[in-house]
Amino acid sequence: MSATLLLKQRHALIQQQLHADGRVLALDLARQLDVSEDTIRRDLREMAAAGLCQRVYGGALPLAPDGGTLTQRKQEAPERKARLAQAAVSLVRAGQVLFLDAGSTNLAIAGALPELALTVITNAPSIAMALMERPEIELIMAGGRVDRRAGASLGPQALRTVERMHPDLCFLGACGADADAGVTAFNYDEAEFKRSIAGASKAVVVAVTSDKLGTAAPFGVLATGLLQYLVLEADADAAHVAAFQRLGVQVLRTRA
Repeated sequence: MSATLLLKQRHALIQQQLHADGRVLALDLARQLDVSEDTIRRDLREMAAAGLCQRVYGGALPLAPDGGTLTQRKQEAPERKARLAQAAVSLVRAGQVLFLDAGSTNLAIAGALPELALTVITNAPSIAMALMERPEIELIMAGGRVDRRAGASLGPQALRTVERMHPDLCFLGACGADADAGVTAFNYDEAEFKRSIAGASKAVVVAVTSDKLGTAAPFGVLATGLLQYLVLEADADAAHVAAFQRLGVQVLRTRA
């Protein structure tokens, strides 16, 4: 009985510290709670399995927010995403080849693209539809099986479509973004597709709302050192911003 109580107490204390500090380290927790690192690692695995955190090397981060289907995510914070989109498209130049993958923020970016001669590649039917009436934009759709929850074509056929393409800018949707954990996603197939197109692109741009900053999802997409631009809200946490900048990422902010 006492062991169960101690376990619940540890989990509660770990969760409190995770919310307060934005991350926890197994070594520090073991010292604070006077237990072994193995015990803490087991606690973190159990908490991660319960959806209370995301395990990362050496500790844990808050679990990235899961906004549900693309239709549901489009209804969340549209004004904030519109401001992110305006900051993101400041990187776009005439004649560039762009890749935009699925996501509600990337859909806002598609709508904010300037009236320039561009080529846009996408695996997202919603983005393709948003650009259908833009005659100055050459549109290339990566086909294949459509994952309705992700709102994207995924799998082997979609991968084959983009494997010979080398976009100037890749606008990559993210479920979580943390300087240590990098860019992460909830969907395994989506993470695989994102890795493929990011690796083929000349520069990668990730735009995220502040609730995704300092969080992680189960599947790794991109190490921070491979990210060129991070677009954040004006109120983004200064410590997170500095951590990305130390690793060479150029941070763009929305207007306050």
